[in-house]
Amino acid sequence: MKTIFKSIFAAVLLFGLASCNDRLEGDEITSTEPLKIDSVKIAQDTMDIYSTQTIKTYSQFSTQCEGFYGYDYQHTAPLERKVITYKFKTSASCGEMATRTSQINFRPQETGTYLFKFWTGKDAAGANTWIERTIVVE
Repeated sequence: MKTIFKSIFAAVLLFGLASCNDRLEGDEITSTEPLKIDSVKIAQDTMDIYSTQTIKTYSQFSTQCEGFYGYDYQHTAPLERKVITYKFKTSASCGEMATRTSQINFRPQETGTYLFKFWTGKDAAGANTWIERTIVVE
């Protein structure tokens, strides 16, 4: 009985080791980096407290090798937000440039005039540049 058990255990172990898959099944993400925001669409510049509004941002991506990774949404002052988009790059061959949309759901919890700054890259001197938009919350 011990011999049968050892044989079965050895076979299961051998099968388990032989079936490991080290192949890459798709394109591998190679990096993430900030991506400039080309334009912003805010449906309403005035909204009610505790309501939710979608803010859309538009950026250029290279098709087939880049995609939206996420936002860095910074509360830099009580009613000020800085938004930076990040993209990922893969090992795939890149294609043409295309505009893609991403969105933030904004749900304010206090009244006032909110200032949003959306990162548009750096100027010739290396300073960050921003698209600024305000939303009044009543």
